[in-house]
Amino acid sequence: MKKLLALLLYMLALPAVALDGTDILKKVDRNLEPESYEMLRKLINIEPNGQKKEFVLYSAKKGRDRIVALFLAPQSDKGRATLRLGDNMWLYIPEVGKPMRITSLQSVTGGVFNNADILRIDYTEEYHVEAATNEKEGYLLTLKAKTAEVAYDKLKMWVDKKALLPTTIECYAASGMLIKTLRFKDSKDFGGGIQRPATVETDSPLYKDYKSVMLYANIKKREFPDEVFSLNYLPRMEDLRK
Repeated sequence: MKKLLALLLYMLALPAVALDGTDILKKVDRNLEPESYEMLRKLINIEPNGQKKEFVLYSAKKGRDRIVALFLAPQSDKGRATLRLGDNMWLYIPEVGKPMRITSLQSVTGGVFNNADILRIDYTEEYHVEAATNEKEGYLLTLKAKTAEVAYDKLKMWVDKKALLPTTIECYAASGMLIKTLRFKDSKDFGGGIQRPATVETDSPLYKDYKSVMLYANIKKREFPDEVFSLNYLPRMEDLRK
């Protein structure tokens, strides 16, 4: 009994093992999506009166910081395409005929999701892990933007311990003001070893009673040539789906 008590006292005296927040964040990135993939999403903007506007996007991503998206619906937006290379973003409108610069805080769909949410790159590409704590409901990661070009200065990310996937993310401005909250729901097996939330909902104190929802219909690993992620390829995005 004395030996057991001594062992317990020894274990209590040992320093707690620090969480490796960067490693957790890297695993979150890969569990959310492969490094190279294609996907279909539906974005729904819901106004306070219940009116909805829906968009369907086909997207392709390669590496940690390259992503393109093609609008399939509604008809008024069909053929538009967006490209993100690191912090740089463009919108291609067929009627205009050449890509236009857009910013991360704008929204090509006009809802609570901004361009940084719609054209999301790896979290580890944009953020340092400032702190990682082990809480009852999951890991809590506090993330700080690496540059001023990032849409949010700070994130608080709650991560499911078993799945290593986010459950809630709070997005903050440099002033400390809460900009929006992202909620990840409805875990789904997409095949190919990909199991992740199929629904992401967001709301913002800046847009009272407005809400936006992102529904993932398909995510599939696929390799792409580098030329797909270029301004010259935007008019030919439809070719990827043939």
